Amino acid sequence: MEKYEKLSDFHKKFYIPSYVLSPEADPVAMPRTPPENPILVFINSKSGGQLGGQLILTYRTILNDKQVFDLGVESPDQVLRRIYLNLERLKDDAFACKIQEKLKIIVAGGDGTAGWILGIVCDLKLSNPPPIATIPLGTGNNLPFAFGWGKKNPGTDKSSVESFFNQVIKAKEMKIDNWYTLMRMKAPKKGSCESIELPPSLHSYHNVSPSDQEGYLTFRGGFWNYFSLGMDAQVSYEFHSQRKLHPENFKNQMVNQRSQTPPFVDDGLIEIVGFRNAWHGLVLLTPNGHGTRLAQANRIRFEFKKGAARHAYMRMDGEPWKQPLPLDDDETVMLEISHHGQVNILATDNCKSKSMHESSSTTRFSDGNDHDSSEAQGEEEFRKFGAADSFKHPKDL
Repeated sequence: MEKYEKLSDFHKKFYIPSYVLSPEADPVAMPRTPPENPILVFINSKSGGQLGGQLILTYRTILNDKQVFDLGVESPDQVLRRIYLNLERLKDDAFACKIQEKLKIIVAGGDGTAGWILGIVCDLKLSNPPPIATIPLGTGNNLPFAFGWGKKNPGTDKSSVESFFNQVIKAKEMKIDNWYTLMRMKAPKKGSCESIELPPSLHSYHNVSPSDQEGYLTFRGGFWNYFSLGMDAQVSYEFHSQRKLHPENFKNQMVNQRSQTPPFVDDGLIEIVGFRNAWHGLVLLTPNGHGTRLAQANRIRFEFKKGAARHAYMRMDGEPWKQPLPLDDDETVMLEISHHGQVNILATDNCKSKSMHESSSTTRFSDGNDHDSSEAQGEEEFRKFGAADSFKHPKDL
């Protein structure tokens, strides 16, 4: 309580007393009124070089250090389950109930870290799930960028953290769809599933349900932003190589674009985007670039048979892996993606994502000439997987 009394009035708006976070803590000498914006902070100390560790120190200086968690030390699923079990124990405590009602989560890390926390909150199936703000830290920050938090690593000083707090206060809540991934493949004759290098978002299971076949490996996971198959490394390499050799060929690639309906992050549909060839795929790396819209669906199933390729490159929210493909005629690698619910996320005024509940549902893509340099640079980094307004939901999926 001594630390609380020394905090500024602004910092007190975010402070959570220890007794709310842990059943072992004593509720004596509580603040008189609940905080206006109580937050839990999860930081990946391994992201962004030394920035993660520096952020932890700053947050623990201006908050209760028990409400700031290092993901390299504590597992977020255990932390959140412990806190919500304690809140259930305190359900007759008006102070604790007010904190639960207003609680927000801040997560600092890359897309994998953000997806980790989003997935845990989704799995908890809370009646009032806390909205989540994402701090871009390290590389691969497409999710924070999509909701207006930027791509650049944050400042770690007290002033920068306070500025971020102000953004959290003003941020709006949006729903975001969660996509469940199921992959099944025949177990290799030698070795085990542990020998396959998987992204953190995929986990192996052994005969966990009647649908799991004997002799097959089952992997389950999920994503929030995008799943890509096959072309990422080739596209990136070829684009940068050819642009250096022939820069004149990479001007105004996206001319005469008609009005498009933007993709919605909360409509329960995933945008299916394809490419005519590798060169078409290069358009993704240009301002306002996008592939050919094929369809929308709430469930997709891929089946890979024996062919010339021995593996395929797959990527889920920035986490890549090299997927072995069948070597025998009777083998199949099955990959299924389906809708798996929603979680609340916080978005700033610079949010690029669209909600189906917003009043405006159309936007016009220009040829890129009317963009300022900073916006064009951001657009080049951000891959837009748009939805055409004429698409129908396929009935066979």
